Amino acid sequence: MIVQVCINGARPREFHPRLPLDAEAMADDAAACVAAGAAELHIHPRGADGRESLGAVDATVLAVRQACPGTLVGVSTGAWIENDAERTRKAIAGWRELPDYASVNLSEADAPDVMNLLRQRGVGIEAGLATVADAERYVSLAGHESVLRILIEIDIQDLSLALEEAHGIAAVLARAGLRRPILLHGVDATVWPFVELAHQRRWSTRVGLEDGKTLADGTTAKDNAAIVAAAVAVFRG
Repeated sequence: MIVQVCINGARPREFHPRLPLDAEAMADDAAACVAAGAAELHIHPRGADGRESLGAVDATVLAVRQACPGTLVGVSTGAWIENDAERTRKAIAGWRELPDYASVNLSEADAPDVMNLLRQRGVGIEAGLATVADAERYVSLAGHESVLRILIEIDIQDLSLALEEAHGIAAVLARAGLRRPILLHGVDATVWPFVELAHQRRWSTRVGLEDGKTLADGTTAKDNAAIVAAAVAVFRG
């Protein structure tokens, strides 16, 4: 059971005044999050124009590693980043500062090819499942067990429907006899209920400004480190 932090995601600059958008800011923010109790880091590197970029992975991962030695660093491979399957694969094939792992969304058409490429490069895989259909697709893939962990990541804002989807995904994984670690996280309205559920189920969880900017009481958090500290307190409780 760990608390992972996702420090920026695809959020726009105006989402929060402490949203880290360049390599130096991400490195500083990551170090503060590790000090607050984050066991792992998930980052979305940005190019000079502030947009997400798989081409910015080398410089950003290096900066974060230097600031947080010994902490696992992961990135996203979301199809929206390069908005072209060939460019996505080319960027991943060109990485020199390899992240420890990368998340792959099973809702995306190119997910199996991206997963195979990451395996060839020796990068761990977080298999992202947002729906029961994603879970069913995932367990049908050859070699699906060879991933670092499963992400159950629900963006439905109605809590009862989000819980239903999460439990449905878990049921598919259980029927398949899968024994990989699970990390559960929500978005905005479901972040803190899912932190509590992950703690109850003895799963890992993820928090940070990618997922939401508020604390459990609804107040806006000062920064990523404050969100991490609150989630760690839940897990230690």
